[in-house]
This record gives sequence, C-alpha cells and structure tokens, in this order.
Amino acid sequence: MVTKKPPAKVAPVKRRTPKPKAEQTINVSVAAPASAPKPEAKKDDSTLGKVIGLIEWVDNPFKLFTVILLAFLAFAGYFAWDSRQVILQAITTQDKMPQLAKQENLLTPARSLMKDVDGLVVLVHKANLATNSRTTVLALNADGSREKSMEGTVTSLFNASADRNSAMVAMLNGEVLCEEFKASSKVGEWGIKQGVKFMCRGAIPPDLGHFAGYVAIGFKEKPEDIAALKTRINLASTDMSEE
Repeated sequence: MVTKKPPAKVAPVKRRTPKPKAEQTINVSVAAPASAPKPEAKKDDSTLGKVIGLIEWVDNPFKLFTVILLAFLAFAGYFAWDSRQVILQAITTQDKMPQLAKQENLLTPARSLMKDVDGLVVLVHKANLATNSRTTVLALNADGSREKSMEGTVTSLFNASADRNSAMVAMLNGEVLCEEFKASSKVGEWGIKQGVKFMCRGAIPPDLGHFAGYVAIGFKEKPEDIAALKTRINLASTDMSEE
C-alpha cells in the first residue's frame, strides 16, 4: 500500500508593483525671433532739411553766437570777393584821385544842396580806401548850421551793414544810391535823431573811377523826384572836389 505524499506547499509569489517613474520636466526655451534691424533714418540733404537740422543743432546761446559769427564772416568774404575789382582799382589809383575841397569851400555847395532839395542833414565824408576809413569833415543841420560834434568822427567805409556796403560799391561805380536809411555808425545815429528815414549818397567827384569821398543827404521821407535829386547831388559833389 502506497502512501501518497501531500503536495508541497508553494510559497505565494509576491508581485512587485512597478513604481511610477518620476515625471521629468523638459524645459524647452524657444528663442524669440531675431528682430529685424531698424532702418536708418534717411538724411534730408535738401536746403530746407539742412536749415531745419541747423535749427535743431542750435540749442544754447554759444552755438547761436557761433552761427551768427560764421554767417557774418561768410557774408564779408563773399562781398569782398564779389566787389574785389572795383575796390582794388579804387585803392591802386587813390594817389591820382582828386581831393576834397577845403572845409570852408564845402560849406557853400552843401548849404545850397540842402536848400534846393529840402533835406534834414547833409554830411560830407573824406574817404581812405587803403585804411578802410572815412572822416566826417562837414555835418550840417536842417537850418544850415554846422554840427561840430560830428565833424572829425572816423569810422569804417565797409562794415557789417549791407546797406552801407552796397552804397559804397555803387558810389565807386559812379552811381548815386537812394534808399531807406538804417544807422550803422555814431554819425548815422545822430541822423536818426534828426528824423532821417531816407538817404541819398553820391561820390565826390561823381566821375567813375574817382573817389575822394562822398556826400550824404538825409530826408524825413522819400522824395518824389529821385531822378532830379540824383542830378542835383552830382552837381553839388562836382563843386566839392578840387583837381
């Protein structure tokens, strides 16, 4: 009789529960798209653009003074270059030019001119182109009396006044120039005080290429017959010179 062995006990198998894997966070940085380069502002090379740029540049008194100084120098240089032939010829022939009459001989034609054209003031200046100077040798009030405080005053022939410079070139060319008056010297300021608003200037003598000085006559307002006035000034200036 065979005895059956009981079945062997099998230990239960423990199943391992898989541990959940830790979540991995992947940081993905997305590069921002490169910004397109900003287009450079186009420079305005037109005259108006340059003027606007200059105005924007002037942001303090020093720069303003610099601009004014450079403008004055540029104007003076251009004027001297533009009128160089007239001025040079007058300087080189100055020794051969007629001279102003003596002061006592200037009084009669000056007073006669004043009376005929009804002027406020008459001024006679002696010129020296080599030194760019003028000397006031005679100054008359409306009544014909002398203003001795102005006589002997020395100022420049050419200066920063565009009106005076234009008048100088016109007289060197034998012209009589009549225009609205703006003072640019001590003598001119005296004329303004006398009521002068309009002035005519003529070379002494009036001949082209001869320039010993000039006569200036001031008015309260512009005379009606400018042509006749210029002719009368030329007659007076002829009498104010001596060969």
